[in-house]
Amino acid sequence: MADGDYARAVRYFERLEARYPFGRYAQQAQLEIAYAYYRENDPASAVAACDRFIKLHPNHPSVDYAYYLKGIVNFYEDQNILSRFADQDPSERDPRSARDSFAAFKDLTTRFPDSKYTPDALARMNFLVNALASHEVHVARYYMRRGAYLAAANRAQFAVKTYPEAPAVEEALYIMVQAYGAMGMKDLRADAERVLVKNFPKSPWLSGTHVRNDKSWWQLWK
Repeated sequence: MADGDYARAVRYFERLEARYPFGRYAQQAQLEIAYAYYRENDPASAVAACDRFIKLHPNHPSVDYAYYLKGIVNFYEDQNILSRFADQDPSERDPRSARDSFAAFKDLTTRFPDSKYTPDALARMNFLVNALASHEVHVARYYMRRGAYLAAANRAQFAVKTYPEAPAVEEALYIMVQAYGAMGMKDLRADAERVLVKNFPKSPWLSGTHVRNDKSWWQLWK
């Protein structure tokens, strides 16, 4: 492990566990295997090792670390998906790893609020909420550009309902205003605009809400 030969380390830890399954180091070896897989850039095996440890040792003093490591593995696996949107239809992306990361961190913070890993997990959860909300809004924006107004409205509405505290909600509401307006759904458009005005009275998006396909509105997105 110290030399960075994580594949070899995994083999030794697995051998240790197999030969001494009830020994004092067997459980620690299971955790080390999960970490070694993570450092070896094998996220699937790392998550599987974390899940195995959690299932076998739910009351272990270090089980909070297993939850934390599981969250970390998924967190870093999905960074490129959530931060880069070039050269691919964004609607085809599934930020599953980010959702799995959030779920692992949530389990940690709920089950072990006093864990030394909880503060960092909470900070990462906040980042993930913002990133996931931004992803949904990006997809909604993509649909708007292509005239798929119903799909755009649905994705924007999902962002608003699922991530109500995220900064991206402001633009999501604006997309709903424009999408409903484009479909002639006056009541839904008015409702979305009312919520936008109430929650973001100084929003820069409000300058174009009354003119569908206003050039300045499209410029904001481009």
